[in-house]
Amino acid sequence: MPQIEPSSFLTLHYRLSGPQGDIINTFNDKPATLSLGTGELSPAVEQRLLGLEEGTHTTFDLPAGAAFGERNPEMMQWVAKKLLAQHGDPLEKYSVGDVVQFPAPSGEGTYAGAVREVHADKVLFDFNHPLAGQPVSFEVKVIGVL
Repeated sequence: MPQIEPSSFLTLHYRLSGPQGDIINTFNDKPATLSLGTGELSPAVEQRLLGLEEGTHTTFDLPAGAAFGERNPEMMQWVAKKLLAQHGDPLEKYSVGDVVQFPAPSGEGTYAGAVREVHADKVLFDFNHPLAGQPVSFEVKVIGVL
């Protein structure tokens, strides 16, 4: 049976859950396809997949902070509404819990921030991964390994 290696291309079903429940669950839908080493999964999750054989169905738990790092207070940033209006929709209304996509400074790709506070002239965004500092459970069924 083929085994997962550092640069394997995979077809799999997986469920990623945290203390509040499922974040991603492909078991009731189409399986996912991805390449290891491209950042589609956290390095800690990828490390646990290495060596698994095609057909394996398993679950593993990662302790708080292991999968997505610890929460970093420096990732909480105030952004002026004036700046948001210049680079986005000037009529946009922000609410706590909204997730907003920002272009990466390099111009390639995006990153997301969750709104934590809204003031008259500024918005507090949390750019930490939603599961940073939390324990996670990862269930996987490996369908194919190339």
